[in-house]
Amino acid sequence: MSITGPGSITAASVTAQTNMMNQLNTLSEELGTGQAAQTYSGLASQAGLALQLNAQLAATNGYSNTATDVGTTLTLAQSVLTQLGSAGSAVGQSIEQQDDFTLDNNGQTSTQEAAASQLDQILSLLNTQVGSNYIFSGSSTTQPSVASTSDILNGNGAQAGLTQVIANRLQADEGSDSPPLGRLVIPPVTGSTVSIGDDVAGSPFGFKLAGVNSSLTGATVTGPSGSPSSISVDLASNPNAGDSIAFNLTLPDGSSQTVTLQATTASPPGANQFTIGANATATATNMQTALTSAVSNLAQTALPAASTMAAADNFFNADPPQVVDAGSPPDYATATSLENGTQANTVFWYTGENGSTPALQTATAQVGPSTTIAYGMRANEQAISTLVANVAVLAATTYSASNPNAEASYQALSQSVQANLAGTSGTQSISDIEANLANAQTTVSNATTLNTQTQTTLQDMLQNIDGVSQNQIGEQILTLQNTLSASMSITARLAQLSLVNYLAPSSG
Repeated sequence: MSITGPGSITAASVTAQTNMMNQLNTLSEELGTGQAAQTYSGLASQAGLALQLNAQLAATNGYSNTATDVGTTLTLAQSVLTQLGSAGSAVGQSIEQQDDFTLDNNGQTSTQEAAASQLDQILSLLNTQVGSNYIFSGSSTTQPSVASTSDILNGNGAQAGLTQVIANRLQADEGSDSPPLGRLVIPPVTGSTVSIGDDVAGSPFGFKLAGVNSSLTGATVTGPSGSPSSISVDLASNPNAGDSIAFNLTLPDGSSQTVTLQATTASPPGANQFTIGANATATATNMQTALTSAVSNLAQTALPAASTMAAADNFFNADPPQVVDAGSPPDYATATSLENGTQANTVFWYTGENGSTPALQTATAQVGPSTTIAYGMRANEQAISTLVANVAVLAATTYSASNPNAEASYQALSQSVQANLAGTSGTQSISDIEANLANAQTTVSNATTLNTQTQTTLQDMLQNIDGVSQNQIGEQILTLQNTLSASMSITARLAQLSLVNYLAPSSG
């Protein structure tokens, strides 16, 4: 009879227990990670598919992150645009509600003071950043979008700001006559002929003759014709009282004014009238005097407003800005052309990227496997630069209480600003930019929904490949723990057995 000792049984039990411990560790790791394997090699034949699905999931996660970032930018941009529109409306309403012409110590009305405050807010909004990116700088997102309010209005060292550009332009538009005639030439009467003409052909400054309409009996009217353009009125005989003649003028900002003169027997004549004299020559002299007075009045009321608007347009909407070419030494009153402003002599109000690419295309992002959106913006887009220019002209101009024409000039300017802020058909508006961004927001929203669906699908597929059932793993762990506990208990008992347990105790 052979007796087998407990050593071999214990060794087999320990090996089994070690295997169970390894299984228990593996199951515990699977329970903690939720994955059946920690490496692709552990997935055997499914490894390639899992690798492909994980790559697609990573790409989709990237699209989702991009969509979130772009969505944040678009939301903030829409908020800025709304505030820009509100600022323009506030200035327009202030003009409409102003009922008196009261100047402060700086020579400005309350509406102009409000415009200066709105301009500062507008420029601050245009320098809005998302993170470290300036969203209205086109593709140059690390560059501020616009210069400071002070630099734009007052200049910076040798660089002229809007106020100086306006002053220079007004000198060029008014000309050297005193009182000014807006660069028109009204020579003394020749016989019975009254004439009026542009001073220099091709000059952009001052009034320009656009046409003439006459009901003067016996008069011969010619023009506008020639270079420079001129109109002549030959009074072959005296007109009748009530007869009139109207000279149509174009102003520097493209607006129009009409000088209408009426023949009268009254002496002295009323405003915009001329007295019928003893003969055609005397009447022509009276008409020339009335014409000179009427043109001079316009040159001191409507012309300064139009000149200011033209200067602002050249400063904000031209690239590069256009300034008066005054020659050397500078003589603005006799200038006949504009020239490009340079970084050395003129403030460039827009400081972002300004290439030929449409503003919307200066920023693009892929927010889905086949979805790319454009969402770029520039502060010098037409709708925005128009807003800035019109608010800025109110902030930049000043008036003298001692100037009898100041109120009329201010009213002409404020009415132009109000009309421009209201917008004109066929020109870009703030709402047009908002609509473009709204389309981009819709695309982002749709892409985000699709990305979320794709992520869910991919995660489910991966779960089927390398995922585990938490309940099943738990049951397996519990079974192993029970089995291991029982095995270890038996092994412990076997380890305590010896031959003496089987021998009868001695009788002593």
